[in-house]
Amino acid sequence: MQPHRRRFLELALQAQALRFGEFTLKSGRVSPYFFNAGRFDSGTALATLAGCYADAVDAAGVDFDCLFGPAYKGIPLAAALACEYARRGRDLPMAYNRKEAKDHGEGGTLVGAPLAGRRVLVVDDVITAGTAIREALAAVGGAGGTVAAVAIALDREEAVADGDRRSAAQALSEDAGIAVVAIAGLGDLLAFAGESADLVTQRGRLLEYRARYGSDA
Repeated sequence: MQPHRRRFLELALQAQALRFGEFTLKSGRVSPYFFNAGRFDSGTALATLAGCYADAVDAAGVDFDCLFGPAYKGIPLAAALACEYARRGRDLPMAYNRKEAKDHGEGGTLVGAPLAGRRVLVVDDVITAGTAIREALAAVGGAGGTVAAVAIALDREEAVADGDRRSAAQALSEDAGIAVVAIAGLGDLLAFAGESADLVTQRGRLLEYRARYGSDA
């Protein structure tokens, strides 16, 4: 396992962003684990997470020159990643969107750096149905930018529907023609659980869940 994947999973457990139990998802599926990026709620946690994002994006070789954070969770993630790249000597412009258009002041739904002519990396936590990400892609395109890739923290690697065995990340990548870079996926979590004495008891339930709902990839 690549070091940034391991660091991310260790951080997610420490911050309780990754929990095990019985969780009913929006899809109605009952999952043995749940991921909530909102639990990365300190400066140290966000800084460490941003380092994991940057390592994953750099390892994927993505060519980009601007960051975009979809409202709401994507905003602090993109901001933290901008700070991480600045720390590494690369000063990147950043923008984000509002859920509702502002009807006073500068108005509009986009805030931050202009996107026109830029290759934009969209930064978010996960892709579920893909609706929020697709809205972000439309916002970037509408502002004259080109989406270079989408970076997410965790790829659940499960089929989007019974009749579509692609994962949400796969569906987005194929339908929109862009790369989706995840810091880690369910496969990494399974490997990590197999190595940890504290998590090895969770591995069987994770394997059962993947056998039932996992994508074909």
